[in-house]
Amino acid sequence: MKDGLLRRGIKALARQVQRVDLGLGRLALRLQGEPRYQLGGRCVSCGACCERPTVELPRPLFHLRSYRWLLVRWHRWINGFALEQAHRRSHTLVFRCTHFDPATRGCDSYGSRPLMCRDYPRALLYHHPPVFFESCAQRVVYRFAAELDRALLEQDLPPETLAQLRQRLHLEE
Repeated sequence: MKDGLLRRGIKALARQVQRVDLGLGRLALRLQGEPRYQLGGRCVSCGACCERPTVELPRPLFHLRSYRWLLVRWHRWINGFALEQAHRRSHTLVFRCTHFDPATRGCDSYGSRPLMCRDYPRALLYHHPPVFFESCAQRVVYRFAAELDRALLEQDLPPETLAQLRQRLHLEE
């Protein structure tokens, strides 16, 4: 389902509004301190993020049915995302992207993709803990990994415990 001229225009306008919102939100987060993670690895175009775009909502908004209905409709009509699941526990909506081609692992409307697609995985730097798709080659590394790693080495921990801690604390590049 390729985007037509009208849908591309609406998406472009929405991206501009979302960029302002995203910029202000990230500025507020930076004023509280830089994100605790940095990106590691690189994208290998596995397509996992494209197959199942996921939106996490603040708890009150998730339970506000009219807001959730509007959000689902927006994503369906404008972004081409079909709702697959709504997870009450994690307050997330999981979609299937109708622009994603499983055969080529690509997007038929890459130039007009929404900001949430453009911003992945940078958006995960502000989540705790950041969770990537299993097939994703990108990952996060704790900003102060070297200092924390030195402190762990001083503890004289068994190698398997040290390896588990390094993985769970996102210390490995």
